[in-house]
Amino acid sequence: MNASVSALPNTAHTDTKAALTQRLPSASQLKQQLPLGAELSQLVSQQRQAIRAILNGEDSRLLVVVGPCSLHDPVSALEYASQLAALSRDLSEDLLLVMRAYVEKPRTTIGWKGLAYDPHLDGSDDMAHGLTLSRELMIEMLRMGLPVSTELLQPMAAGYFDDVLGWAAIGARTTESQIHREMASGLDLPVGFKNGTDGGVGIACDAMRSSAHGHRHFGVDSQGHPAIIMTSGNPDTHLVLRGGHSGPNYDRSSVAKARAGLEKNAIPARLMVDCSHANSGKDPLRQPHVFKDVLAQRLEGDHSLIGVMLESHLFEGCQALGNDLRYGVSVTDGCLGWEATEQLLRDAASQLQQQRRALLAAS
Repeated sequence: MNASVSALPNTAHTDTKAALTQRLPSASQLKQQLPLGAELSQLVSQQRQAIRAILNGEDSRLLVVVGPCSLHDPVSALEYASQLAALSRDLSEDLLLVMRAYVEKPRTTIGWKGLAYDPHLDGSDDMAHGLTLSRELMIEMLRMGLPVSTELLQPMAAGYFDDVLGWAAIGARTTESQIHREMASGLDLPVGFKNGTDGGVGIACDAMRSSAHGHRHFGVDSQGHPAIIMTSGNPDTHLVLRGGHSGPNYDRSSVAKARAGLEKNAIPARLMVDCSHANSGKDPLRQPHVFKDVLAQRLEGDHSLIGVMLESHLFEGCQALGNDLRYGVSVTDGCLGWEATEQLLRDAASQLQQQRRALLAAS
């Protein structure tokens, strides 16, 4: 366990149902131990502004949130990030690439909950080390020049990473949660709300409207104390289409329906498509098909489509947790391999560049 953690003994109680506790460092303590510093703080601010500019139609680039379904191995994660950073520099005129650094994973029942929970992948749940390792990785990705993103699942964990992130997602299972809407309202960064698991966008519309307003809610301050949290509202939210129980929702008809739903609720029509999950039928190798369809809609003039998400790792597919893990292969959802990802993004940038140059020539 990290030396900065003050641990409480796991004391048994006469009531066998009583929960055992172990104290973690506060968010403030971990940020002091692993500070961003002025240079990286300024970089995060610039990255957030760049993403906001895309959301607001001030920047014509396509926003691409790409990377492993979840981080589980620091070495392969940083190798992926290094390759993505180099690709980002090549394609920066047409694509804004954001690194997926997902360290929490939602579970319908049980299973591995992510690097922040179980960094040793063995059920020991060394969360103190998990939080430290997760923040270290995110900071190293920032040093490479990459904007960093994650899904914010446990609101108490958000304070350990909120200063590092350029963009964050609220998942389909938590978009309806009042607690997550309150949390999003206090974040100084763009947030994407996924549509509900039924595929409908009404829940996400409610979430964005709620998050745009200020709240007073129960929470924990940076020192780890229970507190009344007062937020001012977040104007930089948007919808993420990820499909639902009835199937995909990235096609032209579904996008038009989602856009109409946003406009009906007086919400800016800005949409990102998650090329995985129900949109790909949970087949990671179908992600390029989804991506290309969305790109075609964008090239045809639908600028409400501001971005896409891709689950991608060094090598395609996925594997079960065990003693003999293959390097660079996801241990959660299946991913597209790096070679296919790079080719997909280079092709997309080329098409966007051709259109951009044609428009410049015409003007």
